[in-house]
Amino acid sequence: MKQEIMTIVSQQKLAPRIFKMTLTGQLVNEMEKPGQFIHIKVPREDMLLRRPISLNQIDRQAQTCTIIYRTEGDGTAVFSKLSAGDTLDVMGPLGNGFDVNCLSVGQKAYIIGGGIGIPPMYELSKQLKEKGIEVVHFLGYASKEVAYFQEEFLALGDTRFATDDGSFGVKGNVGNLLLDALKEEQPDAVYACGANGMLKMVAQVFSENPNVFLSMEQRMACGMGACYACVCHVPNDETGTKSVKVCDEGPIFRASEVIL
Repeated sequence: MKQEIMTIVSQQKLAPRIFKMTLTGQLVNEMEKPGQFIHIKVPREDMLLRRPISLNQIDRQAQTCTIIYRTEGDGTAVFSKLSAGDTLDVMGPLGNGFDVNCLSVGQKAYIIGGGIGIPPMYELSKQLKEKGIEVVHFLGYASKEVAYFQEEFLALGDTRFATDDGSFGVKGNVGNLLLDALKEEQPDAVYACGANGMLKMVAQVFSENPNVFLSMEQRMACGMGACYACVCHVPNDETGTKSVKVCDEGPIFRASEVIL
């Protein structure tokens, strides 16, 4: 993990409250694993805590990385006002990233994303496809209005959509898409990122599959495992005192390793 003042190459609004930012700097040379995140300092003196945002794309040749984030509070609102040429204090890459080596050429991976959990699944899908893995995407949004990055996923492989209100794709959550798909096939591995309820559903649906990888979304402070602000409990712990740190030991865990 390193720290650098990175420069914004571009920023684009993809949907209401959803922004795509591309950064450049030497730090890109350290980025390799999909599912890792960067910890960004808000350029405002009264905001001390950094904001963790997952990597959406890594381009070492262009020496750029891309993040997609949703404005949730004052910190991300500040990010959304920045433009090309502005700089940000960035730490990273942090976290363990998704395991892309458990599959071999010709096998199939289900890639499941919900809401703002969708961005890191793009780099994952891209790297799996480069390894000769067949990818099938299941993406869930609240509505058509806040749907984004559909064409990019479609360009990589089979992509199926769901919205809570039925305005785009299948009505309901991604669970409906998965149950339909499982009538025809079983994946060799499953990767998911999204709200806790969605991750719990994925873990239950694929309880017999040993290769189910979940990206946990927890509120982080230090981002390095020092403050214990983002702990998650583990199974088979009668004392209820054992836990893992999402920022340090995660954010990616096998479904069997954590309690949702």
